[in-house]
Amino acid sequence: QVRLVESGGGLVQAGGSLRLSCAASGSISSINAMGWYRQAPGKQRELVVVSTSVGSTNYADSVKGRFTISRDNAKNTVYLQMNSLKPEDTAVYYCYLGTRWNNYWGQGTQVTVSS
Repeated sequence: QVRLVESGGGLVQAGGSLRLSCAASGSISSINAMGWYRQAPGKQRELVVVSTSVGSTNYADSVKGRFTISRDNAKNTVYLQMNSLKPEDTAVYYCYLGTRWNNYWGQGTQVTVSS
């Protein structure tokens, strides 16, 4: 059983910053990737950023230069530093962990950016 626990969401004004954290626990092995997705009201879930275990990182064009992912592999934790936030970044942010056998999701954390 793998559990992902997110924290760090909240309400921030446009131009502000937030840092999300996601700690993974349980029977974890052969991690291929960790990252973040988001889902805005009335829209499909979309990729924000994914970091693979071979060292590649893929950011959505809409967040490049503003968001930064980092990982602490020893703690199975992934972070998302979000700067210069915009109202269109408002969404529920989901932590993602992909292993050789399964994909796992966190429960989501709300990020609201006011204009």
